[in-house]
Amino acid sequence: MGLFLCAASAWAQAPAAEETRAMIETSRHTALAYSQSLPDFVCTQLVHRFVDTTRRGLWRVLDNLSIKLSYFEQMEDHKLVTVDGKPTGKLYSDLDGAVTVGEFGSVLRQIFDPASRAVFTWEKWGKFNKRSTAVFLYRVDMSNSTYSLAFRVPMGLNRAKVAYSGIVEVDRETGDVLHLTYAAEGIPKSYPIQLAKTTVKYGFADVGGKEYLLPVASETEMRSRDLWARNSVEFREYRKYSADSTISFGDGK
Repeated sequence: MGLFLCAASAWAQAPAAEETRAMIETSRHTALAYSQSLPDFVCTQLVHRFVDTTRRGLWRVLDNLSIKLSYFEQMEDHKLVTVDGKPTGKLYSDLDGAVTVGEFGSVLRQIFDPASRAVFTWEKWGKFNKRSTAVFLYRVDMSNSTYSLAFRVPMGLNRAKVAYSGIVEVDRETGDVLHLTYAAEGIPKSYPIQLAKTTVKYGFADVGGKEYLLPVASETEMRSRDLWARNSVEFREYRKYSADSTISFGDGK
């Protein structure tokens, strides 16, 4: 699809409303087809977790996680393999601190699903990994949101559904989302989490001899009244899924 091409002389100009709508609809079609287009695969997920008990930006390392991430029949599965290089039997979902999932399709679906009624606003032309891009702001109201925060308490998980907003940066020629952010809005004042924001960056990776656009890195920051947490994530060693798939884990250096 060539809906994103325009004359070089118009590079700095904002697109007309009709062109903006065409870009969003191209990206919507691409994003909603994204999960179905992905093959079953496994990869290494390296998570570097940091905390700040001073709430002044004085970060210290909490731990480094190695995870076997499997994507099978459009579902993610995270198997925690090591913590600080040592084997562990813990579940990723049961770890204390900040954990995140959903980089492989669900975030894109939430933003572009017509049911979310996201409001998109033109921001600027840009460049991402040498590709010409269009950058849009977006917002999804809480009434249409499927995004929720979860905070572990003795009785289980305390969940709060929230609105969210951010940017999507899309390839001007294909409509592929190359970079996105999302941040929680309208968090109840009584809720323990006061801030939650995530950035996801995409790049091409070989899976079974074919190139696919897949997450290569993400970063999430969450803040509570007592603690700030930040997760820096790398996705490596993509390969085709098989029942006996194995994967090696290093220290991420």
